[in-house]
Amino acid sequence: MPLSIGDEAPDIVATTHKGEPLKLRDFRGKKNVVLYFYPGDFTPVCTSEACGFRDMYEELLGNGTEVIGVSIDSAESHGKFAAKYGLGFPLLSDPNKEIAKKYDATGFLTTILGRVSRVTFVIDRQGKIAGIFRGELSAKKHYEGVRAQLKTLDGQPAS
Repeated sequence: MPLSIGDEAPDIVATTHKGEPLKLRDFRGKKNVVLYFYPGDFTPVCTSEACGFRDMYEELLGNGTEVIGVSIDSAESHGKFAAKYGLGFPLLSDPNKEIAKKYDATGFLTTILGRVSRVTFVIDRQGKIAGIFRGELSAKKHYEGVRAQLKTLDGQPAS
């Protein structure tokens, strides 16, 4: 069953591209989380999306929000991708799509291509899903949608 706004975000226990442990539940009560799934490192739309989150990362951190990217690519590939584009946020490798399946980030076409779907979740400090953004070919829809959604969580009107 697909996740909806207001649902509790499924927990994630993984290792980042830097070899650090990451548990989604550790952010509860502390930070909002932007959890975004993307088809692959170094592809045009994925690079644009990652750089969009990179460009707003300091702003997000300052507002109590962490960004986490997930794809099937290896930790080694993620490390090279992060280094080349200056990505300061954690990237998770999900080669068996275990995380993607929890978040319904798989689909017919992406399964045929061996990838995950492009979908972004905004998870509030209570661990509830506050926003979901889907769109395979639009990176801007994801990072601009995140910015607007986070403003509503902070009590500001969305612009």
